[in-house]
Amino acid sequence: MRTVHDTWSGDRIVAALYDTAVQHRATAWLGARALWGFPFSVIEDELRGVAALPAGTRILDLPTGGGLAFNALEPGHALDYVAADLSPEMLDRARERADRRGLTGVRFTPADAADPQFLDGAFDVVLSLTGLHCFAAPAAALAEFRRVLRPGGELRLTTVVRGAGRRHDDAVRLLRGLGVFGLVGTPDDLAAWLDAAGFATVTQTQSGALAIVRATA
Repeated sequence: MRTVHDTWSGDRIVAALYDTAVQHRATAWLGARALWGFPFSVIEDELRGVAALPAGTRILDLPTGGGLAFNALEPGHALDYVAADLSPEMLDRARERADRRGLTGVRFTPADAADPQFLDGAFDVVLSLTGLHCFAAPAAALAEFRRVLRPGGELRLTTVVRGAGRRHDDAVRLLRGLGVFGLVGTPDDLAAWLDAAGFATVTQTQSGALAIVRATA
């Protein structure tokens, strides 16, 4: 049986299909509404928040996917940005998107969220948009996010959660069976994982089946 790690580390077709869907506004909005019951403006607000970060902010974007966050950045935006992903296809697409947008100061690296191989306290912000639900070990990933944040650094995260409705939970089960989603928790599970990871301050809200998290290390 194919695992979620196998899917994202080796299946370029799945990665390409996903990236194509989220990069086109019409399909991104449709998918967000139809599958998960939230407006894609929630994600767009997160992207604008990245663009508003001060110059020199050290950012880890994991998983970066195809570089969705780059859509909010302008050439010359002076961020210290690490774009990391398990998927070679996603990293290739993110590099191409950064090049097209004329972005500099972005470093690309393969990384598993459960063992990302970055130094303690290396980042001011960890950005993880709609990715945690694709991880086999989300609690371990959150502990690593906390470890690589400096004291007072911030986690900005969105993730699908279970328990928002039968339609959404059916979609989670289907995607888990296909090896696209990993371990998907409820809002309570997510709160417990964040607490166990040692985040000092956590704000967790929800839109449809999407949880939106701000957490301070």
